[in-house]
Amino acid sequence: MLHSRMLFYLDEVERSGSIRKAAAKLNIASTAINRQIIALEQELGEPIFERMPRRLRLTASGEVLIEHVRETLKNYGRTSQLLDALKGTHRGQVSISTTLGLAQGPMAKIVHDYIVAHPRVQVRLRGLFADGILNSILSGEVALGLGFDLQRAPGLKTLFHFDVPFGAVIASTHPLAQRDKVRLADVVNYPLVLPEPNMSLRTAIDLALTRLPAVPRPVVETNSVVMMKQFVGLGQAVTFLNPIDFGDDRITGQLRYLPLVEAPMQMLALVTRIRDTLDPTSSRFVEHLRKALTGLVTSARSCSDLPLRISSTWS
Repeated sequence: MLHSRMLFYLDEVERSGSIRKAAAKLNIASTAINRQIIALEQELGEPIFERMPRRLRLTASGEVLIEHVRETLKNYGRTSQLLDALKGTHRGQVSISTTLGLAQGPMAKIVHDYIVAHPRVQVRLRGLFADGILNSILSGEVALGLGFDLQRAPGLKTLFHFDVPFGAVIASTHPLAQRDKVRLADVVNYPLVLPEPNMSLRTAIDLALTRLPAVPRPVVETNSVVMMKQFVGLGQAVTFLNPIDFGDDRITGQLRYLPLVEAPMQMLALVTRIRDTLDPTSSRFVEHLRKALTGLVTSARSCSDLPLRISSTWS
């Protein structure tokens, strides 16, 4: 090891919010971690963690320290991968945050296919809301973030992005099920099931609905894409999804995806920090992800008879 185990201890304690939980994950006595943290705080002359009733929280000094810790661990991991490459092996870790819909949908197969091709690589994936995705990258918790309509933020750059349409999702027994396309005005006469307001898809939906004479109120709001699909499958309710989140549900025949005549769009983007240089493992995963998403987006846009547009980078 080129670096002290203390770096790993601090990183895991901050992620877990508890010395006890971190110790269990690292398979080490909690007293050993606690002693090292106390010793480091005495050396620095100020606390790293604020002891809360149910968890530990970083102090201002701890925030500065943990950023240094994670940068050091990243650099060490990058160096280890370069050394492995010289020996003809491919090890490493990929860390990525993405939307709840993508995490519960196509990312499982995308990650599975990558692991099959690179069995010595570990993938750490988190499902979050859009603001959580950005925060997880800016804090250095993950190297990559994949989401829809992510806000531009200083210090971030986009590796690639796609324009993805979203449409109406209904039960196969719905009165509109025999149509090839529908207008927004057609579907708002039925009960609406929508994502919660803090989800990026809801922002895009609300923008599309403002074009109507009267904006309808949903009967159900939820942060679960699974529940949205299950609910509309039980009756005459309507929800909105992009074909990627709709996924394999068309195979079962219980639900139908109907393109909207208005063809509203979301932008799916993969982002990272400007100052970070991706290690070889993460770079290979980015290319794997780009190819997989290109296939999914091509299929998604064909549902709406729209041409595929892909941009490699923007910042």
